[in-house]
This record gives sequence, C-alpha cells and structure tokens, in this order.
Amino acid sequence: MQWRSIVVGLVVLRLSFSCVIWLAFGLGPNVSWGFNFPLSFSLHKLDLLFGDEKGTDPRRNSWSQRVHVHRHEEVATTCAKVGEGSPERSYLSFFDSNRDEYSRRYSSFPDTLKAKMKDMAKEMFYFGYDNYMKYAFPEDELNPIDCEGRGPDVLNPSNININDVLGNYSLTLIDTLDTLLVLGNVTEFQKAVKLVIDTVSFDKDSTVQVFEANIRILGSLISSHILLTDPKHPFGKVDYEGYDNELLHLAHDLAVRLLPAFENTLTGIPYPRVNLKTGVPPDSINETCTAGAGSLLVEFGILSRLIGDSTFEWVARRAVRALWSLRSNETGLLGNVVNIQTGQWVGKQSGLGAGMDSFYEYLLKSYILFGEKEDHRMFQDSYESIQNHMRRGRESCNEGEGDPPLYVNVNMFSGEIMNTWIDSLQAFFPGLQVLNGDVDNAICLHAFYYAIWKRFGALPERYNWQLQAPDVLFYPLRPELVESTYLLYQATKNPFYLHVGMDILQSLEKNAKVKCGYATLHHVVEKSKEDRMESFFLSETCKYLYLLFDEDNPLHKSDNKYIFTTEGHIVPIDKRFREKQWDDEFPCEEAVLAERKPNNRKPPPSNNSNCNRIPEERRYTLPLKSVYMRQIDHMVGLF
Repeated sequence: MQWRSIVVGLVVLRLSFSCVIWLAFGLGPNVSWGFNFPLSFSLHKLDLLFGDEKGTDPRRNSWSQRVHVHRHEEVATTCAKVGEGSPERSYLSFFDSNRDEYSRRYSSFPDTLKAKMKDMAKEMFYFGYDNYMKYAFPEDELNPIDCEGRGPDVLNPSNININDVLGNYSLTLIDTLDTLLVLGNVTEFQKAVKLVIDTVSFDKDSTVQVFEANIRILGSLISSHILLTDPKHPFGKVDYEGYDNELLHLAHDLAVRLLPAFENTLTGIPYPRVNLKTGVPPDSINETCTAGAGSLLVEFGILSRLIGDSTFEWVARRAVRALWSLRSNETGLLGNVVNIQTGQWVGKQSGLGAGMDSFYEYLLKSYILFGEKEDHRMFQDSYESIQNHMRRGRESCNEGEGDPPLYVNVNMFSGEIMNTWIDSLQAFFPGLQVLNGDVDNAICLHAFYYAIWKRFGALPERYNWQLQAPDVLFYPLRPELVESTYLLYQATKNPFYLHVGMDILQSLEKNAKVKCGYATLHHVVEKSKEDRMESFFLSETCKYLYLLFDEDNPLHKSDNKYIFTTEGHIVPIDKRFREKQWDDEFPCEEAVLAERKPNNRKPPPSNNSNCNRIPEERRYTLPLKSVYMRQIDHMVGLF
C-alpha cells in the first residue's frame, strides 16, 4: 500500500506542476513535455507569475505584451493565485540557465582568425567588384546571377524601385571609389577615377531620386576628390599627375542638376525626383519622405564650402529647417511623409527606419562637420523626443527588470504605437548612438538586431516583434547592422563584435554568393534570391566588414578624424568645413528653432571622440550580460 501512495503522490505532483506551467505560460493544449513554446508566447506572462508590476509604467518596462494587454488582464488573477506565498522572483531567472555559453563563445577572438576574416572580406569585395567591371560596366549595377549589367528601366518609368537609383551613370563604379582606398589598392583607385572622368556624364534623360543621387553619387565624388587632393589623408600618395579637380567639377554639375527640386515648392522642402536633363517632371508628386528631403546637408554643405558657393548648403539647410518647423508641439516628433506645398503630414508614423533614419543621422553629422550649434540643438531635442516616445523596455540596458529596450513606430502626435514591426534600416541607429556617446543603449538595440540575424542569417526588411516573424521577407545586402557593429567595436574593442562580423560575413558567403557576385535574398527563410547586387553592398557592407577586422588600417592609425556619410563615404573632420566664405544669408528663425522649455545644455566639442567612454574593465567581458542576451535571443524565437 505504501508504494501505491508514493505513486499517487508523484502523479499528483506531476499534474500540479504541469498545471502551474500551463497557467503561467498560457500554452493551453499546445503544451508539450519538451517545452517547445509557440511564437505567441509572451514574456509578460512571466512577469505576472513572478513579478510585481505595481508602480511600474508598462509603456516603459514592457513592449512585448502591448498588443494583447486585455488578454493578459484576463489571466492576471489566475496567475497571481499561483504565485501566492511563493518567493518573489524575476522572470529573468528563466534565462539564467546556460548563461556561460555566451561568455565561452564571444569572449575572445584570435588574431589569426581576425586576419582570416579580413582576407575573406577583401575577397568578397573583389568578387563583386571584378565581376561588375567585367560584365556590367559602364552600366549602373551588376545582375550577379545572369552576369549582366543593369541600367534604368526605360520601358517602365513607374518602376521607381529601379529608376530612383539607376541613372545611367556607372553608379556602382562611382559609389565604390573610396572603398578601393580603404582596401589599399591605390592603383585601381586611380584607374577607376580616370574611368569616371573619361566616361561619366550627367547630361542624361534620367529621372532619379534626389536623395539617392546625392548620397551615392555626389557624396562619393566629393569624398574621392578630397582624398585625392588632401595632403593629410591617411592612404599615402594617391593623387596622380594631371588631376585637375575633375571629380569636384562632376559633383558641382550633378548638384546643379538637382537644384530644380528646390524650386516652386512653397515650403522649401524639395521635390523627391528630378530629370537630370529637364528638371522636375511635370507629373511629379507633391509628397516626399522626411529622410529624403532632410538628408542632403552633409554633401551639399561640403560642396558649398569646397567651391565657395552658398547655394547648395542654403537650400539643404532651408529644407531641414522647414521640416523641423513642422514637428509636433506635443511630442517633438516628425512624421515620415509630408506634402511639400502645404506642409501637411501625409504619413504620421514616426520611427527610426525607412523614411526617417538619415534625417536624425545628418543632424548630428552636420554638427560634427560644420560645428553649427543649431544642428546640435535639433539633434539633441530629437534624441530626447525619441527616448521619451519611441523607446520601450526597461530603463537600463544592462540592469533591472522588464523587456530589453526597443524603439517602436509611433504616432507623431500622440506617441502611441502604430504597428508592431521594425525595419532593417533602423539597425543604423546603434551606430548613431555611439557617435552621440550613448553606448549602453547602442549595445542593447544592436543585440536585438543581431539576434534576428542569427535566426535568419540575414535581416528581413521588416520584422514583426509581436509575432516574432518577418513581415517583409527580402534582404538586399544592406549595411546598417554591419555599420553599427563596426562603430561599436571601435568604441568598445570588445571581441563580441568581431564574432558578430564573422557571423554576418559567413552568412553572406553561404546565402548570397552566386555565379558573378552577391545577390539580394528574396526570402530570408527559404533563401531564394533576386538577380540584383545594389551598389551599397560594395560601398558600405564590404567596407565596414573589412574595416572591422583591419585594426591596422590607415584610417584607424591616422591623427586626423573622419566620419562616414550615410552611404559610407569617408569625409575628414577638417577646419575648412568650419569656415564659410559667405555671410549667413539665412539666419536662424527664432520661431523654428525656439526651445520648448528652458535648455541650458552646452554643445560638446563637435570633433570630440566618444570612443573611450567604455570602462577598461568592461572591454573584456560581454557587452551585454548573458541573462539579457539569452532573453533577447528568446524574444526573437531562437529557442
């Protein structure tokens, strides 16, 4: 009889334990004895079981349960009963197991492996570049599967996915110029420059997006001209006899052809597209995105200061100020699409990804380059609004309870969440946070995007954080995660980021390499491909990967400081760009730049480096504690 009592007791105990798990995680009939949680599992249920939410702001500490908040309220009473009388525990204890696996994997990176990854990044670049030159030049892009060139879609002018970018001006060659110098190939750089001078003309019947032409073409021409003529640049003697500022003249010619976008607009915000020969098309729309209109100041400003003509900086700065004047009085946020004639917001979503990203980036980088205090003021006010209204999750990246920090898409007027996806372009933001000195927040956001990469071997264009699944499935070899990885490594020197770079590099080799280059992933799960290799793969993705592993690159050893444009082009922080050869024809408008509240912030030195702000002792531990890394990995469905 005694053994029967023992058996009955064990069965009751097992059933009781199963019931607790069933109630805690809300698995219902989907529960399995192997604990394979479905995608709908929410960490908030763990909070309800183990935590006390009194006095906490759910908007700040948690974002994973926001969409299903009413369903959580229904189970709260039951879960509270289960936890009665038990010691209060953090739900993070769920992720404590096997925490040392992260330290074992990421805590070191041998020099021999670093050298191998550097060579691998170089080979990746040249495989794409050499095949472009062999099969595609002088066309704009390489189709890496069919080994053919690609230019504008002249048969379908409405195909803006192609025609916004491709202008029949050897885009990939121009966009790639300074990457050749980063890789130390002076001979090929000089050859490429001569090819551009001899073969490229902008007198073309091509309708292109002003933003894309600016960052890819104008930015590269200016950067390469500076590297050719600046005796202080880090790459040695790269100029050649007979160079007569032709790249600068080409840049000037292109910028003049872009100027009609700023005419006949009541707000000063430019039209999104121009025809390089005839100006703004008659059927042009009156709507543009914030990033497209507000991310011209770096390239236009440098051009103005190189040639002594204020026109280009003036129109770009006027557009930024016009957008700034339209921000919400309640939140300080901007929308993502605006009518250039009425100043009305057509798109009221405010976020950090597509349509918004480089607007914030160029506020800070313009301040770093030009030292204009208004740029710093606009950036800091924007950053404060972003932190107040877009950021969700626990207050500290590396301490405390709650979900990891995440920046969500919100309504610009109310700050309420508009949807539950983030896009791959937002992965640039940790790099910008590094430049702003906010390295801790950068570490957390970067870790979230890296976890998504680990799951898919790529970044889906949109990822739904509530469903733990992609919303838009393609990956066009974008550089943003690599860029942030590189900048975080420069700031922390933590080997974790070398491992991230290696994972990215190996994923690209495995999933994107085709016969003549690297192809866009059409479907990040199935790994099907599209026959396109965008120019930014060579100008940015390969460049940042190579620099990540090349500790001794002249760019890192130079006494001078540099920034990268939003297309990854190298620009020196030079006193020439702090000086204007003209009087300020467009002084700050007090109504536009007025402070919302007393603000005594003093701008930091605009050429000050934030790369040494991580304590030395943290450079040899994980940038993010194992428990939080495991938490993030779980939240993207890795286990």
